[in-house]
Amino acid sequence: MRICYIYNPNSGGNRRNPAILQELLRRTGGGPAVLRVTERPLHATVLAREAVNAGFDRIVAVGGDGTMNEVAQALVGTGVPLGLVPCGSGNGLALHLGIPLRPLDALALAGDPAACIKTMDTGVADGHPFFNAMGVGLDAEISLRFNRLTRRGLPSYVRTTLGAFLSHRATDYRVTDELGSQLHLRAMIVAVANSDQYGNKAYIAPKARVDDGRLNLVAISPMNPFRLGTLVYRLFAGTLDRSRAVTSLLGGSFTLERPAPGPLHTDGETHEAGTLITVAVRPASLRILTLGPST
Repeated sequence: MRICYIYNPNSGGNRRNPAILQELLRRTGGGPAVLRVTERPLHATVLAREAVNAGFDRIVAVGGDGTMNEVAQALVGTGVPLGLVPCGSGNGLALHLGIPLRPLDALALAGDPAACIKTMDTGVADGHPFFNAMGVGLDAEISLRFNRLTRRGLPSYVRTTLGAFLSHRATDYRVTDELGSQLHLRAMIVAVANSDQYGNKAYIAPKARVDDGRLNLVAISPMNPFRLGTLVYRLFAGTLDRSRAVTSLLGGSFTLERPAPGPLHTDGETHEAGTLITVAVRPASLRILTLGPST
């Protein structure tokens, strides 16, 4: 079995744990497996496309959510399975799918010829592929600030979220679903999720599934700082959808309209976008290695 491992040396877990690279070098020394190392943003997509064209049986992303996104972009619709060795700060898709967070266990899964392969949905937001979640408003502002940090992790994420919350202003949105139904709302966050969580077991869409052919839109209304604690509790308890401050929609596509351009994020990576953003699901478009039964 020919496996191409795509390793991001700048992912937080990879910088802190050089043993991951040593294990990759051992696995790719003299056999059919190869190791490719990213050198710049979006390089992982280029390397993954080259691996697809070269006929590799599996392509494994060794890095954080950004690396996962870049590699997966090249695999959508190809039938080539994605292996995931989560080495980032959030690892939302890995947690949702039950992929081991210990790098050596994840590498063992990625290299197991008998590993289960799940077929999952993917999404596109304003032309940018995503596999876990996208968002605008406070969601995108948090991603923008978090990506500037040199040290990441859950404590840094909580501090970044609090700082962004205190300075962010809610925005008016018009949301249109695939049937043409419209909803006008004022929200701090509008997120569209494929899986149930951002990462670190922060469940933005507790009922979301990656294989139901639909996306979960979650809009969070403005609130004062005194209610933030309750919202954060619900986020980690998996009960956010029960909050009266939250509007939830389920559908195959959504159009978001806002009064001014601004950032959006896809799997934590930020992009500038205009006032009109189209988000759509691509059903059963990616194969990924998991511990569960094959589909």
